Amino acid sequence: MLGTARTQLGGAAKYAGWAVDPLKRLLRFVLVMAALVAVLTTSVVLAAPRMSDFVAAHRSNHERLSLDPLAERSYIYDSKGNLQGTLINGRNENRVQISIDKLPESVVGSVLAVEDANFYEHRGVNIRSIGRAVDANLNSGEVSQGGSTITQQVVKNSLVGSDQDFSRKIREAFLAVELENQMHDKHCGPSAEPDCRKGKDAILEYYLNSVYLGGGSYGVQAAAEYYFSKDASELNWSEGALLAALIRSPNAYDPFKNPELAKKRRAIVLKRVVETKRLTQAEADFYAAMPLPTEPNVPRPPNDYFVEEVKQQLLDDSRFGLGATPAARNRMVFGGGIRVYTTFNPEMQMKAIVARNETLPNNKGDGTFDVTDPKTGELTFGTQAIASVEPSSGAVRALVGGPGFDRYQFNLATHLPGRQPGSSMKTFVLAALFENDFVPSDTVGGHSCTFKVPGQTKQYRVSGKGGTNTITRQTLSSNNCAFLRLGQLVGVDKVVDMAKRLGVRSPLEDVVSLPLGTYDITPVDMASAYATFANDGIHNEPYYIDRIEDREGKVIYQHRAAPEQVIDRQIARQINEILASNVTSGTGRNARIDGGQPAAGKTGTTNESADVWFVGYTPALSTAIWMGAPKARISLANAGLGGATGGKYPAATFGRYYSLLFS
Repeated sequence: MLGTARTQLGGAAKYAGWAVDPLKRLLRFVLVMAALVAVLTTSVVLAAPRMSDFVAAHRSNHERLSLDPLAERSYIYDSKGNLQGTLINGRNENRVQISIDKLPESVVGSVLAVEDANFYEHRGVNIRSIGRAVDANLNSGEVSQGGSTITQQVVKNSLVGSDQDFSRKIREAFLAVELENQMHDKHCGPSAEPDCRKGKDAILEYYLNSVYLGGGSYGVQAAAEYYFSKDASELNWSEGALLAALIRSPNAYDPFKNPELAKKRRAIVLKRVVETKRLTQAEADFYAAMPLPTEPNVPRPPNDYFVEEVKQQLLDDSRFGLGATPAARNRMVFGGGIRVYTTFNPEMQMKAIVARNETLPNNKGDGTFDVTDPKTGELTFGTQAIASVEPSSGAVRALVGGPGFDRYQFNLATHLPGRQPGSSMKTFVLAALFENDFVPSDTVGGHSCTFKVPGQTKQYRVSGKGGTNTITRQTLSSNNCAFLRLGQLVGVDKVVDMAKRLGVRSPLEDVVSLPLGTYDITPVDMASAYATFANDGIHNEPYYIDRIEDREGKVIYQHRAAPEQVIDRQIARQINEILASNVTSGTGRNARIDGGQPAAGKTGTTNESADVWFVGYTPALSTAIWMGAPKARISLANAGLGGATGGKYPAATFGRYYSLLFS
C-alpha cells in the first residue's frame, strides 16, 4: 500500500529527457488533452470541472508517498530449523518477496517488454503511451485503454483505485511522477546523477512483488512456485514470458484452464522481447515452443497438530508481540512475513507415531480402531493422543493430537477440557501426602470403602481388594480405596492445590472422587506435571514457541524460562522412586524400555475403560499417552478390547516409543 502525508513539493529532481519540470509538462499535456476531449464528447465536458479542480489543487501541494511493506506469508520452523508449515489465510495474499537483484532477465525483461518497455527512460508517465491511449479512447467513446506505466500501475493498485475515469487517470499520473521523484531522492539522493537507477529499481521490485498472477499468488516468486514449482530466480524465458502474459488477465490466460489463449499471449510477450532486443527471433521461437505447465502447485494450509497449536497461540495471545487486538494479530500471522521457531522435534514426533501404530490394538493402518457407540449404534473410532515435554525447559517436543489432522482437527493432546486421567491422578495425591509429612512406608487400608458426599443422601461406594499396606505398595497395585482414604487424610483441597501448582489448567473441585481422576485433564498438562517430578520438583511451563523474527530477521519475541520450585526436591525424588518401581514391578510393567533404561510412570484407567492412560518419564523427557474414543466416552469393550487398561496399551506405546528414542 502507499501511505500519504501532505507536504509542500520542493526540489524536484531533474531527469534526462525532460527539458522542463515534468509536472508542468504533464499539466500542460493534460489540459490540452482534456480540452480536446471536452470538445469531442459530452461525457468529458461533464468531467472537466472535476479535472480543473484537481489540477488547481496540485499546483501548490503534493503528497509525500511511501511504499508500505506488502503482505507476505509467514513460516513455522521446527527445533532444527527445518520448515514445518506455511501460514496463508485464504483472505490474505500468498506472497513471498524477492529482491530484484535475484530475478533473472527472463522475468524482468519479459515484464518490461510487455508492460513498460521505456520504464527506465520516463519519469513516471510515458507521454507517447498516453497519446496512443487517448486515440483509442476517443475512437471508443469511453476510457477503454489506460496507457499506464509500471509506476502508474503501482499508484493505481496501491492508492488511487481502478475506476476508469478521467479524474482518476489524472490523479494517477500526477502521483506517478511524484513517486518517481521521491523514490529517486530516497534511493539516490537529491543531488544524484539523473541516470541513477536505484529509485527505479525499488519501484519495479515493488511492482514485481505486488502484481496478482492468478492462483492466489501475488508477486513473481509465489507465482513461480504455483505454476512451475521452482524459485523465480530459476525461470527461463518461456516461464518468465508466461508470468508476464498473466499480468493483463490471470484468469483469461490461465495455462491450466485456457492453454491456447495462454500460448498466444506468451507468444505476444516473446515478440515484444525480440522487439526490445533481449532475444533473437530464433531464441524466442525456441521458448515459444516449450510446453506450458499442466499441474498447479497449490499451497496448502498446515495439516499438523503442532503447527495448528502454534498458529492458534499466535492468533490468541498478545504476549508474542504481534498486536494488541485479534485483527492486528491476524494481519501479522498471515501477512507479516514472520518466522516462528518452535520446540518441535520431528524425530521424536516420528517415533511417537511409529510406536502408536505398532502398539495400537486393531489398528486400521491410520492410527485408529473401530468402536461402536452403544447408545446410538454408530460406528466411530478410537485412537491415542501423545504429548512429550522436556523437563529441564518445558519445551513441547512431540504432539500427536489424534489419528491425523486431515481426518480429525480437534487436538486431543492440548485442547481443554481434556479427558479423565483415572489413576494417573494418584501421583498428585502422593505429592500432597509427602508435602504434609506422610512417608512412603505409612500404611493405609485398601478394602472396600464408603464416603459421605456433602449435600447428597446417597453415599459414594467403591469396591476394593486387598488389606492394609504401605503407600508404596498401594501405588504399585493402584488401589482405589486406599487413595480415596489418603485423599481424605491429607485433604482433597490440598490435592487440587498440588495439581494446579504442577501445571494442571483444567477446573478441579475437591470432591471425594478426585484422587481417581474423575475430572478432565489434557495430556500435555499431565506430561508437564510429571516433568516436574523428573526435574527435582522444578516446574517449567510447557511452551511451543522459542522465538519469532520479523521479515527483516529482527527478533520480536524470545521465550524466557521461568523455572519454579513448586515441590521440595526430596518429595520429587520419593515419587520418582515409587513410580520407577511401578514400571519394573507394578501396573506399568509394559512401559519398560529396551536395554534396561530406567523410567518412571503411572497408569490410569477410568470406569468401563472409557479412558486409559500412561504418564511416564525419564530425566530427559516426560510423556502422557491417552487412549479412547474422541467423540464420546465409550467403553473400549465395545471395540473388542475387553480388559483394556492404561497398563496394557498406552504403557506398551510408551515402552516402544522410548525404546525407539534410546535405540
